[in-house]
Amino acid sequence: MATAREFLAHVAQTLAQIDAEGLTKHEREITSPQGGRIELGTRPAINLCANNYLGLANHPRLREAAIEAMDTRGYGMASVRFICGTQDLHHELERRIAAFLGHEASILFASCFDANGALFEPLLGPEDAIISDALNHASIIDGIRLSKAKRYRYANSDMDDLETQLQEARNDGARFILIATDGVFSMDGYLARLPEIRNLADRYGAMVMVDDCHATGFMGPKGAGTPAHFGVHIDLVTGTLGKALGGALGGYIAGPQAVIDLLRQRARPYLFSNALPPAIVGAALAVLDLVEDADDLRATLFRNTAYWRQGLEDAGFKLLPGEHPIVPVMLGDAVLAQEMARALDALGVYVAGFFYPVVPKGTARIRTQMNAALTTADLDTALDAFRTAGRQLGVIR
Repeated sequence: MATAREFLAHVAQTLAQIDAEGLTKHEREITSPQGGRIELGTRPAINLCANNYLGLANHPRLREAAIEAMDTRGYGMASVRFICGTQDLHHELERRIAAFLGHEASILFASCFDANGALFEPLLGPEDAIISDALNHASIIDGIRLSKAKRYRYANSDMDDLETQLQEARNDGARFILIATDGVFSMDGYLARLPEIRNLADRYGAMVMVDDCHATGFMGPKGAGTPAHFGVHIDLVTGTLGKALGGALGGYIAGPQAVIDLLRQRARPYLFSNALPPAIVGAALAVLDLVEDADDLRATLFRNTAYWRQGLEDAGFKLLPGEHPIVPVMLGDAVLAQEMARALDALGVYVAGFFYPVVPKGTARIRTQMNAALTTADLDTALDAFRTAGRQLGVIR
């Protein structure tokens, strides 16, 4: 029988193997508020890897709203929602999110990871089917694993394969079928083919669920996300308050009233997790006011994206195609990705290398992300740094 000492030795060996393969993830301390420019101790840096798409993470109106909510509603709820953890602010935010996304109702969670973990198990049973895109976020994959529904998978954005899986699910006698997809695949910046997915779902009597974390706030009219961008209705949408919508924490599910009502009764992450604190809820209400009137920020974001993408292409970097503010710089090797990140850090540009298991082996990259707080001067400085580091490491000539 193995002992605790032997277990710890096994853990240490696993960590050593991760490090030997160049896959260790290192955390760097930021000593300033989140923004387009940050500080690492006493060193300034341009930040190109935050999910802070609209640059709102340190907006004064959000700070003021958070303080006001804390002053009037307190610091924490010390309860789950159904015991004594629901304030008027929680219901107000749920109504606002639903209206913003064009749905009947919504329900709040501690994170979108929790929202995706909560979604499938209460709604679908062994006689049902879930068909999932192969590149879906880990939270969708884990949420599906918690469900007893039959599982099917289709190759990323492959509509022929999706139809094959729909046919198979129907042939297997599935009662209800739910197609699950990211709205934006976060490692690549690719948009899901929602119009085609919707058409196939309608043909086979299926529903569609979209995780829109990397779109809500800046994609589509008024920032209502990828369904609004494509002009299609999606049955269930999950999302986060932790990216473009202020960058703090919190997730949600939006959909039909009856579905949301059932989730309030049966969704385990909702029933057994503390309610969001008043400061987060108050700031989220304020950010929705900002986002609905943020066409100027959205225009700046996409102008920065086009400028940045063109600059990297002109320098000779290999990019994945796309229109989204996620612009991956493909390097292939995990060690090279980390060396590139370190070289850029020394030049005052904050980025992170992405490698297995976050992305498949052999597809390591620097995932750059644009935000509306970056100036053209910031981008020019960062492009100079990328060219210098790229030449030093032999990535470009």
